[in-house]
Amino acid sequence: MDFAITFLESLQETPFAQYIRESEWAFPTIESLHVIALTIVFGTIVVVDLRLCGLASTNRRFSEIADELLPWTWGAFGFAVIFGSLLFISHAVIYFNNTAFRLKFIFMLFAAVNMLIFELVTRRTVAQWDLGDKVPWAARLAGALSLVFWTASVYLGRQTGWTMDVF
Repeated sequence: MDFAITFLESLQETPFAQYIRESEWAFPTIESLHVIALTIVFGTIVVVDLRLCGLASTNRRFSEIADELLPWTWGAFGFAVIFGSLLFISHAVIYFNNTAFRLKFIFMLFAAVNMLIFELVTRRTVAQWDLGDKVPWAARLAGALSLVFWTASVYLGRQTGWTMDVF
């Protein structure tokens, strides 16, 4: 653990991290871009998951919706990671020690495992249930769990900002 803290301290003392932390405009600008990216990630995931749950867009094929939206999800996720990393380096030790911040990543891990299981197992049968509301229970469960995990992650991300001792 000492190694991690030492590494994080050196990371947040880099000139770039100091600039982000001390600039009047850098941190708020990066945070705004991070939030915009996360809004796109969350919004597109909600649309796909509501379709999986059979609650919306049942007149469209799941694969059509997923093919349209998931490239936006992944692109926005990439930007969210970049901007989130920049925010992190500005106060690395404080973020690392923040419980809400850690829980956010646990829920993101749950979402990733859920997505992986869905992609490797449940989506294999998509041709059988692609149109209509006869989505199998495993796909509905994957959609519902995804909604829970991503909602928790977004909530905890917001809580991180409220529980930081530096602002």
